Amino acid sequence: YDVTGVQTCALPISTSYLAWALPSLWFPYNQSCLPPTSLCTKFKFTWFSKVIFLTQYDQFTNMIRGIFERLRPNNDLRISHLLRTLITPQSYSFTSGHATTAMAFSVFVWLFFKERYKTIRLIFIFPLVCAYSRLYLGVHFPIDILTGATIGSTIGYVFFKSHALLEKKLFPSA
Repeated sequence: YDVTGVQTCALPISTSYLAWALPSLWFPYNQSCLPPTSLCTKFKFTWFSKVIFLTQYDQFTNMIRGIFERLRPNNDLRISHLLRTLITPQSYSFTSGHATTAMAFSVFVWLFFKERYKTIRLIFIFPLVCAYSRLYLGVHFPIDILTGATIGSTIGYVFFKSHALLEKKLFPSA
């Protein structure tokens, strides 16, 4: 419920890693690949690389937070009285892990499928909703969101390029 008593049912879904990160592991690599229960080596490579991807950019965000140690808006006594307090996380604010994760995932998926599906660009609605939820909840400053989105875009692009290069070396005939 928000401060007006209205239930905000979309926020837990839009901000939960499990709501979208785990299902993303099952995106089929291409139409010629077999389902996850098969022994398709290329699919296994893609699945494993996505697991590595998900864990690495989350840890990168935690490393940055440990360096900067900036308080969240809801924990900053100078401005906390100006904000609605719906949740009170105690970790540091800079940068937004949700913005980084959502943007990295979206950039990677967009680059991966942009030639095949023209509407895949709509995936960028997800990081916008996620970023807005962080501001709405008062747990990030706008610069946390912008920096997280920039870092996430870079990570998504670099991971896509490295994934494509490694795939080309491992599966030259495909």
